[in-house]
Amino acid sequence: MHLLAMAPQDQPIGAFKIIERNWRNDIISVIQNKLPKFLVILLIVFVLHRLVLFFVKRLRRRADHQIYSFHRAAQLRTTAAIIRATSYSIFGFIVFLQVLNLLNVPYQPLLASAGILGIAIGLGAQSIFKDMLNGVLILVEDQYNVGEVVSIAGLKGTVEDLSLRRTTVRDADGTLYIIPNSQIATVSNLSRDYAVATLNVSVDASANPDRVIALLADVAEQVRNDSDFRDIAVADPVVLGVDKIEGRSVTYPVQIRVRTNKRDVVLRELRRRIILAFEKDGIPLGNDPANMLILRTPNPTAPPAQQPIIGS
Repeated sequence: MHLLAMAPQDQPIGAFKIIERNWRNDIISVIQNKLPKFLVILLIVFVLHRLVLFFVKRLRRRADHQIYSFHRAAQLRTTAAIIRATSYSIFGFIVFLQVLNLLNVPYQPLLASAGILGIAIGLGAQSIFKDMLNGVLILVEDQYNVGEVVSIAGLKGTVEDLSLRRTTVRDADGTLYIIPNSQIATVSNLSRDYAVATLNVSVDASANPDRVIALLADVAEQVRNDSDFRDIAVADPVVLGVDKIEGRSVTYPVQIRVRTNKRDVVLRELRRRIILAFEKDGIPLGNDPANMLILRTPNPTAPPAQQPIIGS
């Protein structure tokens, strides 16, 4: 009777020992057989990661040296961003499969069911696939690249990052916008080939138009031939003449074709020189008729105005 009473209590202890022995054997087997393979995979992934970083840095360095070819520099930066993002995704997937193999989790059924899972995801998240499809078209058609100034989805700024799913744009105020590629229907690229710096100069109607046009042409030509702007301006300036008349304000447009993203620099210098030239020649600038204040000189023969009597 004593042996029979002790038997039920000894069974759980023996089961725990068997489980502990099996776990110990499994851990030893994993360490001896699979852990070295996993470490080799990590080493290979680390080496590939360093190689990718090397090529990405080299592409960016080549882009920085493309001083006279902005479009080529933007293409190199975009290629570097795409290679980095794609390689990180592939490396992460490889490490994930090796972790499943290390834990004895069969991943073949997961890969076999990927097609069915893909259909389910596609029905529930069509916008993601639309983002990626539009991203492929943006890259293939070379619509814009990293570093170019664009206007997309109603937002204007510099492209800081570009992937198959989204585009990152930073505006002049420093605000960062993340735009899904599926929302990009129309692209206005402000960094291709050349830009036109247009300055509408408003002059008072009392000035001689021929004299104003000649002075504006002379000032614009000085800016064009200046050593600081000779490499920026790519064509001779053009003064289009009298564009419009509003009250006593006459508008004369001045245009200079310049390199991309260099309009503001030329326009600032052109404004400065026009102000100095107009002040020197006594040419009055135009005023907005809605904001004109008419001052009348007092009549010396008029009787003085009566002062109001303040009663005590």
